[in-house]
Amino acid sequence: MTKLARQLRLAAALTILSCAPALAAPPVQHPAAALDESTARVIKLAAHNGQPENQRIKLGLHKALVVELDTDAKDVLVSSPDIMDAVVKTPRRIFLMATKTGQTNAFFFDEAGHQISSLDVQVEPDVTDLSQMMKDDLPNSAIKVTAINDNVVLSGSVSSAMESTRAADLAASFSGDPKKVVNLLRVAGGEQVMLKVRISEMQRQIAKQLGVNMAGVGMIGGSTPIALSTDNQFGLVGQALAALSGGQIGQVCNPPQAALKGGCNNVQGMFQAIEQVGLLHTLAEPNLVAVSGETAKFLAGGEFPVPSGRDQQGNISIIFKQFGVGLSFTPVVLSSGRISLQLSTEVSELTNTGAFTLQGGTVTTSTGTVQTGGVTIPALDVRRADTTIELPSGGSFAIAGLMQHTTKQQINAFPGLKDLPVLGALFRSRDFQNDETELVVVVTAYLVSPTSEASLATPSDGFITPGDPETILLGRLNTVYKKSTDKQLTPQASAPVGFVVR
Repeated sequence: MTKLARQLRLAAALTILSCAPALAAPPVQHPAAALDESTARVIKLAAHNGQPENQRIKLGLHKALVVELDTDAKDVLVSSPDIMDAVVKTPRRIFLMATKTGQTNAFFFDEAGHQISSLDVQVEPDVTDLSQMMKDDLPNSAIKVTAINDNVVLSGSVSSAMESTRAADLAASFSGDPKKVVNLLRVAGGEQVMLKVRISEMQRQIAKQLGVNMAGVGMIGGSTPIALSTDNQFGLVGQALAALSGGQIGQVCNPPQAALKGGCNNVQGMFQAIEQVGLLHTLAEPNLVAVSGETAKFLAGGEFPVPSGRDQQGNISIIFKQFGVGLSFTPVVLSSGRISLQLSTEVSELTNTGAFTLQGGTVTTSTGTVQTGGVTIPALDVRRADTTIELPSGGSFAIAGLMQHTTKQQINAFPGLKDLPVLGALFRSRDFQNDETELVVVVTAYLVSPTSEASLATPSDGFITPGDPETILLGRLNTVYKKSTDKQLTPQASAPVGFVVR
C-alpha cells in the first residue's frame, strides 16, 4: 500500500479534521450540475476563483465513479466509509465505489490543507433498467421510477388500474420484496362502470292426465258372486289434477244379486281426462354502477324463513334465505377501451318440489312437556350462471342457451288386459308432464362519469294525486299534466305523463 493510500484510510476514520482558514469559505454550489448515475461515470472538479466547488450526485449501488481534479489532492475525506469507499489512483484521479445505500459526502484537500472541492453523494439502487422496462411494457403510461434507500417509488399516471398493478409487480420483482414498493401512480381514465342488464325468462308447464277405472260384478254358477275393478292412480302427481273433473257410466249393484234381477247395472266405468297449461314470464332490467375492482349486487325478490335450530323450550330459531332475480358483478377497467367483468346472475323461485317437512313432537323441559307443531320448508328452483368476460365500453354480450326441457310420462295399467286390442285402453291410465324453461341474460357495460342532478328524473317526478271529480267521474289514479317549458334545474321527465300508472 502506498504512502498516500495509507494517509487516505487514516483521514476517512477521523471525525474532526483540522483545515486551513480557506476551508471556512463557503463552497460554490452548482444545483444545475446535479448528475444521476447514468451520466456520473466521470466527474471533473475544479475550484472557481479560488472557491471550492460542490456538486450533488446520485450513485448506483455497487457502482463506481471516477473523479478528476485539476489540482493534486493530498487528503480525501469520506464521512461514511461504510456507504462509499474511496481509492486514490493518482493525486488527480480518485475512484469512489458505492457499497451501501444511504447518503454521504467526500472532501478533497491539497497539500496546503485547502479544500479543492466536495461531493454530496446519494447512494441508491440503479433503477435505469426498471424505468426502461416500464416504458417498453407500458407505452401508454407515464411512469417515473425513483429509489429512496432500499425502496422503489412509482409516480406518474397510468391509463388503467390493470397497468398500475403490472407496474407494481415489475417493481416488486426488481426490489425482491413487495413491501419495498411505494405505488403513487394515479389512473388517468374513468374507473366507474355502469352495467345495464336485461334478464328474461320464460317457463311453460304442460300436464295431461287420462285415466279409466272399471268395476264389474257378476254371478258364477248362479250362486257365487264375483267382482272385478281397476284403480289406476296417476304415477307422477299421485292424484288427479282436479278431483271433480271426469265422468262415470253406470253404478255397480250392491248386493251383486240385484244385478241379475235387473235392478241396476253390473258394470261401472270412471273416465278422467284432464289437461293443465301454465306460463310464467320473468323480466328484470337492473342498472348498476361500481368502481373498478368493487362489487355491486342487485336483488328483486325476497327472503323466506328456514328453521336453523330449536332451543330447550321447543322454540324454533330461523334464518332467512334470499330468492328472486339476483345479480352480482365486479368490473376491472383494463384500459380505456377494455373492461373485464366477473358476472354472476341467478333466477330462483319457491317450489314444493323437494320441500322438507319437519314433523312436530313433544319436548321435555324443566317446566314440563311442550307440544311442538310441524314445519314445512319450501325448496328453491334455481337457474344460475357465472362467467368472466372482456368487452369494450358500450359493448354487449348475451348469456343464452340456458334452456331446460324435462318430459315425464308414466302409464299405469291392469296386467294382461292392457294389451287387449281397443279394449285395452279401458284398463290403462296415462300421466304426462312437460316443463320447458329458457333464460337469456343480455349485458351492456359502459364507462361513465357523474352527471348533474338536473339531467336525472324518477318515475314519481311531477306526480299529483287526482281530486275527487277526476277520480269519480274520469276514473283516474293520477292527474295528467304536461311537461313544463320553463327552464329550471328540477328534473323533468320526457313523457307527457310522469308516472307509471296511466
